[in-house]
Amino acid sequence: MVKSPLLAAAALAMAIPAVAQTPVQVIQLYSFGYTPKVIRLAAGKPVTLTFSNRSRDAHDFSAKSFFARARIVAGNASGGEIELRGGQSRSVTLVPVAGTYKVHCGHFMHKQFGMTGTIVVG
Repeated sequence: MVKSPLLAAAALAMAIPAVAQTPVQVIQLYSFGYTPKVIRLAAGKPVTLTFSNRSRDAHDFSAKSFFARARIVAGNASGGEIELRGGQSRSVTLVPVAGTYKVHCGHFMHKQFGMTGTIVVG
């Protein structure tokens, strides 16, 4: 029995495993908060963190020990933080290390107004 070339190509495509995509986690920054408040990641699994500042004002995502321990694959977390102007977005792809890490905005009084969070890598 001879299969059509189209059916043969479809069968081959189904037999080949899909290339694993790096998951993306979106973190929104806004005036005096982060969403999600608790970021859960898998240890040793690459992930792209996309930071999106929904505010008109500048904010940062400061997690010095988290970024210091992670292996950065793409992007930059200079000094252990992501600095964003109002409306700006940036991505960092990394491989996280197990642990619980505190996050805060380093701008004057933002941490005191509740701009804090936690990263849990398990």
